[in-house]
Amino acid sequence: MVAVERLGHVAVRVQDMERAKRFYCALGMELVWDAQDWCYLETRSGREGLALLGPDYRAAGPHFAFHFRDRAAVNTAHAQLKSAGVAVGAVHDHRDGTASFYLRDPDGNWLEMLYEPQGGIPANVTPAMGATATT
Repeated sequence: MVAVERLGHVAVRVQDMERAKRFYCALGMELVWDAQDWCYLETRSGREGLALLGPDYRAAGPHFAFHFRDRAAVNTAHAQLKSAGVAVGAVHDHRDGTASFYLRDPDGNWLEMLYEPQGGIPANVTPAMGATATT
């Protein structure tokens, strides 16, 4: 079985995106990706992430994610889990340049196996302005 590289992020549902972004940024997290229905923050000292899923976000629910630096490793993990009889979703590309698939652990917790490009998840936020770039 392909070994996961690292625990990369946790995704939580929030009711008010602006309030949640202010709260987590005040804790020292850096806003990296900002879309109308979700955003992604990282710790400044590391690359651990937090995804905030807004009330209208439906592509995924709360989960935790293992990150891989190699897209092939995600594809291999997908094939190995599937051949072992684990129910896995399809590998799909995301609008932030990553690719992943979702599955449940034996206790029903959702997890994501995510390819993270070299250099990390690309930012769509202009640091000086805090504005969202067009994607």
